[in-house]
Amino acid sequence: MSRIINTDSTGKQRTQMTKAIALAVRQLSLQTGVTDEARDLAAFIALGLQAISDGIDSSVAAWEKRGYWVKADRFRLEWAWASPLASKMRSALLADNWAEISVLAVDAAQRLGKVRVSEHHRLGKPWRGAFARLQVA
Repeated sequence: MSRIINTDSTGKQRTQMTKAIALAVRQLSLQTGVTDEARDLAAFIALGLQAISDGIDSSVAAWEKRGYWVKADRFRLEWAWASPLASKMRSALLADNWAEISVLAVDAAQRLGKVRVSEHHRLGKPWRGAFARLQVA
């Protein structure tokens, strides 16, 4: 039997999600006023950061199994900001507090500043309908 290779790993999903969040932050900065698209963008940022935070433990499980505790802890510390920022963004969006949302979007942009999204990306607009998903979740 041959080895099964998971081509859709948590790390790959995290990379794609960080690129999509960086793109959403850029699009949110271009918005003028509170529109349905702006709500979708902010909701997508919140949901994406929470998805990244949820995948951290599965990413470090292999390192911990091999005894690389320091590497696992550093990785957790590197992404420790994602879950609190996601919950703040979610509560600000549900409270319709756009001043707080803009501050949180700038914080996310600074933390994801090294993420490069090519001009001809194939991400599309993954934030469409994110506000409805956020309200259900």
